[in-house]
Order: sequence, then C-alpha cells, then structure tokens
Amino acid sequence: MSKVVVAVRVRPLNKRELDLHSRCVVEMEGQETRLMPKDAACDSEAAERKFTFDHSFWSAVDSDGHFASQEQVFNEVGKSVLENAFAGYNACIFAYGQTGSGKSYTMMGPEDDKGIIPRLCESLFAQIDENQSENLNFKVEVSYMEIYNEKVRDLLNPGSHHGLKVREHPVLGPYVEDLSKAVVTSFADISMLIDEGNKSRTVASTNMNAESSRSHAVFSIVFAQQHKQGDAVTEKVSKIGLVDLAGSERADSTGARGARLKEGANINKSLTTLGKVISALAEASDPANKKKKGKEAYIPYRDSALTWLLKESLGGNSKTAMIAAISPADINYDETLSTLRYADRAKQIVCQAIVNEDPNAKMIRELKEELARLQQLLETSRATPKKKKKKPAKKKAEGEEGEEEEGEEEEEEEE
Repeated sequence: MSKVVVAVRVRPLNKRELDLHSRCVVEMEGQETRLMPKDAACDSEAAERKFTFDHSFWSAVDSDGHFASQEQVFNEVGKSVLENAFAGYNACIFAYGQTGSGKSYTMMGPEDDKGIIPRLCESLFAQIDENQSENLNFKVEVSYMEIYNEKVRDLLNPGSHHGLKVREHPVLGPYVEDLSKAVVTSFADISMLIDEGNKSRTVASTNMNAESSRSHAVFSIVFAQQHKQGDAVTEKVSKIGLVDLAGSERADSTGARGARLKEGANINKSLTTLGKVISALAEASDPANKKKKGKEAYIPYRDSALTWLLKESLGGNSKTAMIAAISPADINYDETLSTLRYADRAKQIVCQAIVNEDPNAKMIRELKEELARLQQLLETSRATPKKKKKKPAKKKAEGEEGEEEEGEEEEEEEE
C-alpha cells in the first residue's frame, strides 16, 4: 500500500495579474505552503491558512534561492515514477489547478524548458540503453488521447472525429476501445508523436489564458520488460499515465460565451466528479471510517469519462503523484484555496499497487528467493564453529574417597 504523493507548485505572476497590481498571497517554506489573507488589512497570523505536502515548489521568483526549476520538479516527482515503472508497478502523475495556473507548463513545457512528460520519456530510453542486454529486452508502446466535452478523442489519429468508447476489462480495468497505440524505439520517435498529438489538442483563448486547454489530455506509456533466466522467461508490464487536466474556471473570470461556456461547463463537471471521487477515496482510506461502516464505500467513478479512465490510478493498482498548480495572486485567492483543499484531501488516498507480472512467473520467482534464503541460512550455520560443551566433573561421594585413602595406606604397609 502507498499513499498518493502530493506536490504543490506556484507560478510567477502573469501579465494580467501585474497589470491589475495583484499582491502575492502565497508563501512556501520546506514542505509547508501558506496562503495569506486576501485583504492586506487582516491580521495575517489569524487569517493565514497552512498546508503541508510531500513537496512545495516555489517557482514564483526565479532569483530566489529556493526557486524550483523544471529539472528539480522532475527530479523530485518524475524520477520516482520512472523507478516504480522499472520495478514493475503502474504509475501515474496528474496535474490539477485552475485555468492558467501552469499545469501544461509543468507537464509538457516549452521546447527550451521541457516539462515532466518529455523529460520522463528521455530518461526512460536513457535507462533502457544502459540496461539492454541479451537476457533483458524492453518494449515501449504509447497512446495519446483527450477528453473533450465528455467525449474521448484519439490525438494520434485526429482524422477520426467520432468519440471513442470507454470499456472495462475485469482484470486490467478501464480502457479506451479502438485507441491507436504506437510502438516506439527511441526518444526521437516518442517526441515526434507528442508534437503531433499536441497540435491536435483542443485549445482556445480566454481572458484568463491565451492558450487555454479545453480538454483533459492523457499520455499513456505501456512499458514491458522481458527477463530470460535459462529456459524461463519472466515479463513485467507497467502502465505510466501522464495526465494534464483542463483547468477549473469561472465564467465571469474567463469571459466564456457560446462554445467556450459549454466547454467550461463540461470541464467543471468532470473536475467536480473527480473531487467527489477523491473525497470518497480519502474517506474510504481512513481506518476509523472502515470500522464504523463495515462495508465498501461507493466511489462514483462512472459519473465522468475522466474519473472512469483514472479509476486504477486514483484508488487501485498504481503508485500515483498529484501536482497541484496554483496562482500566487490575491485576485485568484478563492481558486487557490480550493486547489489547496483539493490537494490536501488527495494526500489521504491509499493505493493498492502490486508488481505486474505473470502469476506463475511470480510464484517461481518467490520460490527461488525462498530457496536462496534457506541456502544462505544453511551456509551461515555451517560456517559458524560450534562450541564444545564442557561436561561438569562428577563429585565423588565422601565414602568412596575414604575407601581409596585406606587402600593406599594398606599398600604402603605391605611394602
């Protein structure tokens, strides 16, 4: 069992916020994130709100000594996901926050300052090149999709305009029917597919963001490792989900009308469902609640295409990390507070991650490990010299000692 790793990242003030003379209301120190009162006249100590997360990334002012770069965010969050994948676990990172808070920048990033997704893919193939051998082979498949107005679209096959259906496998969990998958053999291959998918993703301009993502994007990697040991072949298959969620938004702030308003409504609907799922999972993960209720809590995964697809990543077989992106400006105080509460709830979720390997291969591996352990114990016991136990000297009875002395005296007299 493992808890969801939660990180919070604050971006710099943008042009709109600077033009409105916004004040920074976010402070970070170590793992703690503090939200100062919106009204500067308030008593700061009484009104400030404190949150503690696994990581608090200060990216608001690049001249600060504790500024968190794209590389640092990847090293502290992305690398552990890659390590879990090589160990055979499913892994997932998803970015959440209001529109324009820096989610896409953190996950994808520009060409000259790459985000988590391209850095993770590059590191994946670097490690594959290091570990490749005659006895160890790797296979990587990728897919890229978006959820737009509650419909799933294939970003690697943009010609298909009809929505794809979400199905559920009894063992593997939810999947998208007819979603195209591409086998890749290098980072160059995967980089090209990411660029193609990004061009097809639905974006639009709003008052809050010039290039606002109008859909949730899910980039998936299926990573298989085949290990040969004599005649036996074992295989581990890991799924890595990298999710850039569309931002929560308010119509009065974004100035959304017509199609933009409908998109915003669907985005908020799916994010509201995600919030309900996170709250239900957090409550279900609390041992005290389990004892009180005595039965499994209902989790509304199927209320949204997004939560249905994230079912395994949120509360199932996965080691999951969440990055909450926030704005430092006082004009976004309510949205920032909402995001921090969201993240605080998510850190209570416990996932049941297991190594994904063939059951027979797993049993053989465990038996071999047990045999090796017993052999080591046997060798250790043989190598340790046994101490000889000294037998206690038998005390002779007083009568016997007297007889022996008399016998010796008689022998002396005869001589």
